[in-house]
Amino acid sequence: MPRHESESWGQYLGPGAVSSWAIAMASSIFTLGLPVWFRLAQVVKTARVDEVEPADAILVLGRSLKNDHPTEVFLERLRHGHGLWRQRIAPRVVVAGGLTGNARRTEAEAGKEVLLGLGMPEEAVICEDRSRHTLENLAHTREAMREAGWQKLVVVSDPLHLARVAAYARGFGLEAAFSPASKAPPRTGSAAWWLRAVKEAYLVHWYHSGVAYSRAIRSRKLLSRVE
Repeated sequence: MPRHESESWGQYLGPGAVSSWAIAMASSIFTLGLPVWFRLAQVVKTARVDEVEPADAILVLGRSLKNDHPTEVFLERLRHGHGLWRQRIAPRVVVAGGLTGNARRTEAEAGKEVLLGLGMPEEAVICEDRSRHTLENLAHTREAMREAGWQKLVVVSDPLHLARVAAYARGFGLEAAFSPASKAPPRTGSAAWWLRAVKEAYLVHWYHSGVAYSRAIRSRKLLSRVE
């Protein structure tokens, strides 16, 4: 999800972001990209796996809006989540995503509108409308799970996003299965697909670098954002 124009990247991503980014970049350069290639294999493998099983809730991760409307990627995530709900995988769908970029409404609000249009009852759709990026999606959803007493999630996103989501979920100690919205663009195997895969591989590497950095300096403040 994009940051607000008035924010620096450090403010948007939170404490430790710049340091962990520098470590991830340096380790990638000095090892000729080996950590990223390793994570790329994980990204591609995870994109092909569907772990659907009964859960307390289906979490559909948000995506930045275009002209206040969901993009095709976000729409496919929502359609897939709706399909799982119709299969009775879970009794409710949580749509995550706050106010981002230049949007005048939250991603969760826009997503809920789509799900209601697909025929879901309003009481079955829950909005998590505070988060601005994937890490916050998982952090705020964990809070909601604890408050509601839920034990397990099925997390929906586009295929290449799920390796990063899975890493975050493991870090937060969430019991979660992952189901890809396989019809979401870009087309599998296309140049755009591979470019996205490499980007996601670097972001997974960045996350693990941040965790390692936080543990190395024994910062509970930083670790609390990722665990």
